[in-house]
Amino acid sequence: MAQRKTACSLLLLALAGLAMSANADLVVLQYHHVSDSTPSSTSTSVSLFKRQLEMIDNLGLEVVPLESSTRVALAGELGSTEQVAITFDDAYESVYSRAAPLLEDRGYEYTVFVNTDAVGGHGYMTWDQLEELRDRGAATIANHSENHGHLARRPDESKSDWEKRVERSLDGAQETLSERLGVDVPMFAYPYGEFDEALEEKIAERDWLGFGQQSGAIGQTSDATRLPRFPMANAYGQLNSLENKLRSKALPVDASKLPDGVISNNPPTLTFTVPESISVDRLTCFASGQGRIDFEVSGADKVILKAPKSFNSRRFRYNCTHPAPDGSYYWLSQQWLDLSRPED
Repeated sequence: MAQRKTACSLLLLALAGLAMSANADLVVLQYHHVSDSTPSSTSTSVSLFKRQLEMIDNLGLEVVPLESSTRVALAGELGSTEQVAITFDDAYESVYSRAAPLLEDRGYEYTVFVNTDAVGGHGYMTWDQLEELRDRGAATIANHSENHGHLARRPDESKSDWEKRVERSLDGAQETLSERLGVDVPMFAYPYGEFDEALEEKIAERDWLGFGQQSGAIGQTSDATRLPRFPMANAYGQLNSLENKLRSKALPVDASKLPDGVISNNPPTLTFTVPESISVDRLTCFASGQGRIDFEVSGADKVILKAPKSFNSRRFRYNCTHPAPDGSYYWLSQQWLDLSRPED
């Protein structure tokens, strides 16, 4: 983790200049199914998907490849160009039959994160279809684990057993993608968006970018192993809130200093420090299923956030937003993981 500590020091020097900046950050959208017949909780209807693409076009946003644009955003070099990257988890067949043609008609690039054991199964793409998407040139094919297992270490799991299980899933999928498709992309999407610090270390050791399912934009204060994406399923991708998401910026908080999200207390406490140019009285925070929640301020810059009630789900989030000078919003999302709850 020495590289992360060095990066933290550099971020501290840059934070003051980043706050209230006109610079854009990278927004990444996350999809599963694009279909009218699959479960709504993980699906985006075809009509909604078309309208989302129309909004991206109407706003004049640039749709960009994920890996290179993420690295530029982490370096703080995006400038004023508002950019969006489009991703799909699990390689469902509807991405091949519904989403890909619509994206390619517009000349939009996109990324498909593949859990390799599922390829060719019911409702999933085949290897031939993935190969076709690769050859058409718009799609990047990347790693979503071997079997879509929960990869955070289980409470009753030994370290050695966990390491064997995780390394087999990470490296087995990467080897399969290389053998079947000739691709070796240094990106990984966490199944269910779940990770812990030890898993992040495995991603960092491989020099991969790690993408979660917590919302927000990617900027210079983001962390390369816990990168946010905005879920775009029907419940989250509606047009009345989409523009704010598409034009959002990363709240200038050093994400490497945020907790990995594995909770020991329910509800958990989140503490973060904002630059002096962020007005804490303009910060608004929410908790999953509980709506807007209050927070305390220590000194002038330390925010202490705790939901009033405990949560009964395995995964939940705290989200905070703050107005940006150009009419958009700074955004911070902290995903929490309760390992005492059953796996999906």
